[in-house]
Amino acid sequence: MKSSIKKLERKLGLFPVTNIVIANIIGAGIFTTTGYLMVFLGNPLIMLTLWFVGGIIAFCGALAFGELGATFPEAGGEYIFISKLFHPLLGFLSGWLSLIVGFSAPIAASAIGFSKYFTWAFPQIQSLLFLDGIIQPEIFNKTLAILIILIFTIIHSRGVIFGTKVQNGLTILKLILVVGLIAAGFLVGNGSFQNLEQTQAFQFNFSGWKSMGLSLMFIMFAYSGWNSATYIGSEIKNPRKVIPWSLLISTGVVIVLYLLLNLFFVYAIPPAEMVGEPEIGGLAAGKSFGGVAETIISLLISFALFSSLSAFIILGPRVYYSMAKDGYFFQFAAKIHKKYKVPTNAIILQSAIAIILVMSGTFEQILVYMGFSLGIFPILAVLGVFKLRLTGKSALKLPGYPIIHLVFILAGITMLVLAFFERPWESSIAILTALSGIPVFYWFKNKRK
Repeated sequence: MKSSIKKLERKLGLFPVTNIVIANIIGAGIFTTTGYLMVFLGNPLIMLTLWFVGGIIAFCGALAFGELGATFPEAGGEYIFISKLFHPLLGFLSGWLSLIVGFSAPIAASAIGFSKYFTWAFPQIQSLLFLDGIIQPEIFNKTLAILIILIFTIIHSRGVIFGTKVQNGLTILKLILVVGLIAAGFLVGNGSFQNLEQTQAFQFNFSGWKSMGLSLMFIMFAYSGWNSATYIGSEIKNPRKVIPWSLLISTGVVIVLYLLLNLFFVYAIPPAEMVGEPEIGGLAAGKSFGGVAETIISLLISFALFSSLSAFIILGPRVYYSMAKDGYFFQFAAKIHKKYKVPTNAIILQSAIAIILVMSGTFEQILVYMGFSLGIFPILAVLGVFKLRLTGKSALKLPGYPIIHLVFILAGITMLVLAFFERPWESSIAILTALSGIPVFYWFKNKRK
């Protein structure tokens, strides 16, 4: 492999960057988490309210990260912000979590989501491949997920322009699917708004608040990616304009789509039938349009998940590239391919970790572990805006300071505390994963000296 340490090139404008952000947000979460939320909440009105609250939190975060990205338009996102504003150790830990959880786990979740929807649409696919009795259905699903990860690893190792062309097409198709599903569902689909009235009494005690905290963490996983333009800052043209606008446009669009899509799910499916259903999009299509439509739309959703998986494979390696360039990661990750101008080694490393996660956990375990982990360091990054303002170093002062920043920080801390009490095992593993990076940081620091 011909590669050397070089700078990434600024080639991306507002349209492809906005596409990447939208693709990064709309992924496995929206098509898979609503059934789990109904297990925790049992109340569609509270569920819809939490989707709105999650959207507001994400938009507050996008405003804050737009300012951070305009001030530090480099590859790496939180790693860069926290390293420069606080301490390289804290920045490294955010990058460490990005490697293990922030990008690799969503790639695994999107790949598993694809395989689940694909086999939901074609339950006979394993028989057609003469694999019945040879491997278990769960192993077949995981093998299919791994194959998809490998395909997109090859695509994004061929250059950012080629990769973003594929990404643009996938994102446009995904948006057509989501908008078409919403419009057709309400205009010609079977369903009833009376489903909104089929609610269980929700107790606003400590147990209820814990359930809301865990639910909101799942919802924030579905919104995760609202900050993704900041991970490719070194490849964006006119970053002071493009980074904040791409974040705000894409997050606003996704909030509207998520609310309407969840309203369609409730319209199409009686709440009791939603409980614990991972393929909620396929079930809603079947209830609304019939069995044939269920198969077709489940298949379309499975391919729509390619878009988010593809976006994660683009973004994550830029973090490890920046860490390696600063001397806080293995130098092979800082190597840029001479021909394709992308950090190929970092792409391969990330995909390898994603494949390990596919093989090692269930879908729900990955969601809880990932959701808690992803909530930690954005809080610290948003705190950095206060330091930027106090020192007069902000390159672009976006509106809402300090209210929107306090809303994001307080909501994030509350969500983590409640989720920890509800799922202490998975949350503790997420915390230990972050802390495990401390000795690794000092090893790299000593090696750097």
